[in-house]
Amino acid sequence: MTRSYAEFRRGWTVLAASSLGVAFGASPIPYNSLGPFTRPITEEFGWGRGEFQLAILWFTIAVVCVVPIVGALADRYGVRRLALLTLALFGLSFAALALSPASIGVFYLMWFMAGLLGGGSTPVTWTRAVNSWYVENRGLALAITLLGTGITAAFLPAMAIWLIEHFGWRWAFAGISLLPLAIALPVAIAWFREPDHRTASVDGTTPARHAEAGVTLREAVRNYRFWVMIVSILLVATGIGGTITNLVPLLQDRGFAALEAGQIAGAVGISIMFGRVLAGFLMDRFWAPGVALPMLLLPALACLILMNHGLGTSAAILAAVLVGFASGAETDLVAYLSARYFGLRHYGRIYGAQYAVFGFASGIAPPLFGKVYDATGSYDAILIAAAIAFGIGAALLLTMGRYPSFAPPVRATGHGADS
Repeated sequence: MTRSYAEFRRGWTVLAASSLGVAFGASPIPYNSLGPFTRPITEEFGWGRGEFQLAILWFTIAVVCVVPIVGALADRYGVRRLALLTLALFGLSFAALALSPASIGVFYLMWFMAGLLGGGSTPVTWTRAVNSWYVENRGLALAITLLGTGITAAFLPAMAIWLIEHFGWRWAFAGISLLPLAIALPVAIAWFREPDHRTASVDGTTPARHAEAGVTLREAVRNYRFWVMIVSILLVATGIGGTITNLVPLLQDRGFAALEAGQIAGAVGISIMFGRVLAGFLMDRFWAPGVALPMLLLPALACLILMNHGLGTSAAILAAVLVGFASGAETDLVAYLSARYFGLRHYGRIYGAQYAVFGFASGIAPPLFGKVYDATGSYDAILIAAAIAFGIGAALLLTMGRYPSFAPPVRATGHGADS
């Protein structure tokens, strides 16, 4: 208990700043606001839903390109300046979407630039610092950090709909951009930092030295576990990403009013927080793939519920909760498994590569779901495919095996492995 308390006492400000950075960065805001913007923008410009939601793919392509670079720079130079700069650029570029013209090409370009400039404000930077500060309670600390995505998912759909209804969709983009610029950025400037060798940990070593242990990216890609994670992430993130971003228009198709649909979608965020904390707590105590298996099977049931065209409020909330619970566990799992199976020596590069796949899947999913809807007039076919993907992705993680152990590289100064 004393060791656990000491870690949180030492690093709570970094944890708080990281959670806000995740909450109002480039990871949750675009994906949780896309649904509310779908109908007003497509109705004004005459675009199809799949055509509109393809914008998130261009955003994701940019993030996928920049995140591995950001991870490598963070490993070499530290994450503070990168996190602050890209968080500010993300806020400004998201605000610029208020100026979107009727040209779909320009619209895609603006989303691409938002991802390119703001991609470093994704969890790859914030979790890099948290992993360095926490050792005994790394799973729980990561869960608290990534709670930010749940916080955003809980209130942003309803907030976006309220802004759109009262001020129009253009001012809604500007209003949402204040979350990173006016809230997360000032807190990060004040509190976000990495540990140095003067920051003693609870066992007499330093968090910075713990961060040296692990394998290189080249060694990681030769390990089958790296590719198991890639395939699992691709399958599960595609299903979750498409379901969450299309939940509001899907519920509206079922007869729910826009604001009511946004409020139900907010249940995703609340359950993300519960799923994340529970997953983090359990992963510190039990084998992480075994913990994740039942959690990642829950959205398959949600897909079956959402196929009911006579969907009631209670069933809709239950489906949202199941999807959110799994989303919370999955995002935490990627960061946790990257650290446990490959170490922290090249964590930025390795997690950056894994997160790039996560981002790609999250980006391809919304237009994929939208295209199926445009072609068939229903989400049913893609919901069935998503349910199957959840099952396969969850089962693959059971092949990961035991956690390896790492020792930091021996330095010329005589520093060896931590005892």
